[in-house]
Amino acid sequence: MENQHTPPHDHHHHAAGGGPDAEHLTGEEFWDARYAQSDRIWSGNPNMILVREVSGLTPGRALDLGCGEGADAIWLAGRGWRVTAVDISAVALERAAREARTAGVADLVDWQRLDLGTSFPDGVFDLVSAQFLHSEHGLPREKVLRTAAAAVAPGGVLLIVGHAHPAPWNHDHASLRLPSADEVLSDLDLDLGGEWEVVLQEEYERTQQGPDGLPFTRTDNAVMLRRR
Repeated sequence: MENQHTPPHDHHHHAAGGGPDAEHLTGEEFWDARYAQSDRIWSGNPNMILVREVSGLTPGRALDLGCGEGADAIWLAGRGWRVTAVDISAVALERAAREARTAGVADLVDWQRLDLGTSFPDGVFDLVSAQFLHSEHGLPREKVLRTAAAAVAPGGVLLIVGHAHPAPWNHDHASLRLPSADEVLSDLDLDLGGEWEVVLQEEYERTQQGPDGLPFTRTDNAVMLRRR
């Protein structure tokens, strides 16, 4: 989930911003309203860390948590993955399904509307991806990510990418925890070095365009683990 004020050409998924009425909405109402503001919120491009880390993997079953308008799921399907793509917003999922049909991969993606705070898709997966899964609207992120780890098949990978710091203009994130890569690993509470191997743990900077049209640099982090 991505920042409420992030412009459409930024290619990340979900992070809730606030707004005067946001606190009175359910997560589904908030995100449906957020997506209804524009015909397209994100760029339509897959997240760069996903592309970099997954391009060399053998396609199998993938789970995309907080899929938004579907760019990651569609990219995965285009490479032969069978994808379960989950989001809380019916507006986003309808848009994503339409894009998948246009891309010719509709039969490879199962779009599911779920509130990850209360439910989780069935099955085990060779790849579980959580890209910028941040929200102040009832999302117990640490619990969701631990459940995501449990859904990784033996030999499969868990890829988590998130913000390390809020955008400078977004004061609504003041109460939103944005963990470091070390904290993500600690929150997962996994048997590292035993059942799980840390494949990637990094903090990186990227340039993003702000709502004023000017570029700024923000810090994100990525963690990737393989289940032995």
